[in-house]
Amino acid sequence: MARINTNPSSLIAQRNLTQNNKSLNTTLERLSTGLRINRGKDDPAGLIASESLRSEKAALTAAIGNAERTDQLVNIAEGGLQELSNLLTDVRGLVTATANNAGLSAEEKKANQLQIDSILQTIDRLAESTNFQGNKLLNGSFDFQTTAVATGVSDYKVNGAKLSKGGPALTVQTIITKSAQTGTLFLSTNAALNLAGNTALFTIEVGGATGSRELSFASGTTRADIVAAINTYKDVTGVSALVYTSGGYSTIKLNTTSFGSDQFVSVKVVNASGTSGTVGLYDPLAANNSARPGTTQTAFTASNATNGYRRSGQDLVATINGVQATTRGRTARVSTDFLDVEVTFNSTQAAALGSINAFQITGGGADFQLATRVDIAGKVALGIQNVAARKLGNSDTGFLSELASGKRFNVVDGDLTSAQKVVDESVRLISGLRGRLGAFQRNTVGATIRNLNVSLENSSAAESVIRDADFASETAALTRSQILSQAAQNSLQLANNAPQSALSLLRQ
Repeated sequence: MARINTNPSSLIAQRNLTQNNKSLNTTLERLSTGLRINRGKDDPAGLIASESLRSEKAALTAAIGNAERTDQLVNIAEGGLQELSNLLTDVRGLVTATANNAGLSAEEKKANQLQIDSILQTIDRLAESTNFQGNKLLNGSFDFQTTAVATGVSDYKVNGAKLSKGGPALTVQTIITKSAQTGTLFLSTNAALNLAGNTALFTIEVGGATGSRELSFASGTTRADIVAAINTYKDVTGVSALVYTSGGYSTIKLNTTSFGSDQFVSVKVVNASGTSGTVGLYDPLAANNSARPGTTQTAFTASNATNGYRRSGQDLVATINGVQATTRGRTARVSTDFLDVEVTFNSTQAAALGSINAFQITGGGADFQLATRVDIAGKVALGIQNVAARKLGNSDTGFLSELASGKRFNVVDGDLTSAQKVVDESVRLISGLRGRLGAFQRNTVGATIRNLNVSLENSSAAESVIRDADFASETAALTRSQILSQAAQNSLQLANNAPQSALSLLRQ
């Protein structure tokens, strides 16, 4: 049959030619852009997934930049702290040199004091001038703001705390379940020593965490005299003494000068010299530790006494905001991702069991966004304390600013022993801060950068699988589309020529 009004063969060829041309155009577009998905109709689900991955990649790139900038900021802070460490080392040497009292003239001592004054001024200047893009790093600008500090708290430090934007203040609640104690024992003697002979000596060795001294006492020596002799060396031994009177009896109470399990008091009886009366060594009463002697006596001639009778202190045991704290003496610390604080209680509070709201954190700190999601979990908070001279030290030892001229720890006529303790505590604080910043750089920032880079690589690979064109497949499709398009064109030409056969019927 030959029909000319409707040519089905031509229509079929046209349809296939159109489809093949569309396929060819799609393949050319993918090859020219390098993308398999150029618009939503190419792959709706794939487009959604790839756009989500693109968004994540942008956030990852920004987070990597944040982490690298954080590392640069901490580097600048570390540089300032390193110079402070060098200055404190110089102060330490000047204090030690000035303690050579007989070997220095008054003018040399004054010259050393002038150097210390200059160093203290430089420390304050560095604390104020160390900055990153105008943000001061060491003057307390990045320290946490606190309020409602309990009277039982002698010192505290906030190293890190995550606070919700606009949320309530964070209360640092401590529950003390075991008290801090000094090492304590009782040395019971007569009101005046009663020895076997006038030439005999009662000889004991008193020791503590920092040293020991052997002391000898003649017959007739009073408890007050023994206490005075022991206290003469308390800075050497770490043990102090007092005459303890209660309930009609008196004895000598020996205490370590500090709290904690690393502190101890020991008494070794070198020569009892026939002491008589109600004498001996006693532990504190177990039910009321360190308050009064127990009932069990260790005689001066017993092997426990002659070999050395020793009693240690006790660290407090506590939780902070529900987390078991690491403790030493009267100090408790927790270090978690959300809260890193250190609290030191005074001797009264450290011996009291129960709950105490130590203080509240109301804001402050340095917040760094080191994750892709902007929420409290993706934020890292770091506290950098003020390192000015008036802030270096603690309430027990004093502060570095007290080494200045005219202050109680100046090197001309001040207390050099206490001055050295203050400098040592200042060195400890600066070293601790440098170590904490170093750990933050190495473990938090460094690990974050490495993890974010791996995530960026994997996200890019995942997006590539979904969105990028496979050139091997697309070039094969291009060849196929070209052949089919050419075949469709030839077929259309043949289909269009077919109706002309009807003319042959008219010529007959």
